[in-house]
Amino acid sequence: MFSNYYSMYAAKYINSGLLRTDTVPEEGEDAAATLSATETLSEEEQEELRRELAKVEEEIQTLSQVLAAKEKHLVEIKRKLGINSLQELKQNIAKGWQDVTATSAYKKTSETLSQAGQKASAALSSVGSVITRKLEDVKNSPTFKSFEEKVENLKASTKSKVGGTKPAGGDFGEVLNSTANASVTATEPPTEQTQESL
Repeated sequence: MFSNYYSMYAAKYINSGLLRTDTVPEEGEDAAATLSATETLSEEEQEELRRELAKVEEEIQTLSQVLAAKEKHLVEIKRKLGINSLQELKQNIAKGWQDVTATSAYKKTSETLSQAGQKASAALSSVGSVITRKLEDVKNSPTFKSFEEKVENLKASTKSKVGGTKPAGGDFGEVLNSTANASVTATEPPTEQTQESL
């Protein structure tokens, strides 16, 4: 019922030319033109316009009621289908994302970023290989080898001065025997003292 009523009024306004895209001056924007227009209208024309104004306001109110009824019906249909606000939001986001990814700007940006990533990866790979090559060159250089020999000589001379050629700690058995001998020697009285006391 509301649908037929709405269609009837929409068709009436389209046919009468009232639904047009011309801009309407804002209130107070063209006051002089409005005053001069009302002065030239006769009483009958003004009365007819007032009646039309009341009719248009009534139609607007009716259309608002129709729109409210349609929105209520829409909510009821969604409720029966089990569509809630969260699901609707998810669907809108998914559809929006699909729309974005379908645009040519997104595709161009994606391709550009992909190419930039590939170029950056290639550049980083070449930088890594250059650094590795340079480090190998430094390691094989005569200066580095000379430095390495000096460090080895210094380690060897320090080791020989501190502990001789033998490792400083020895193995576990030697350390255990030397500790046992030291404790036995400390507990036994010296033999010279025992002979003198006799």
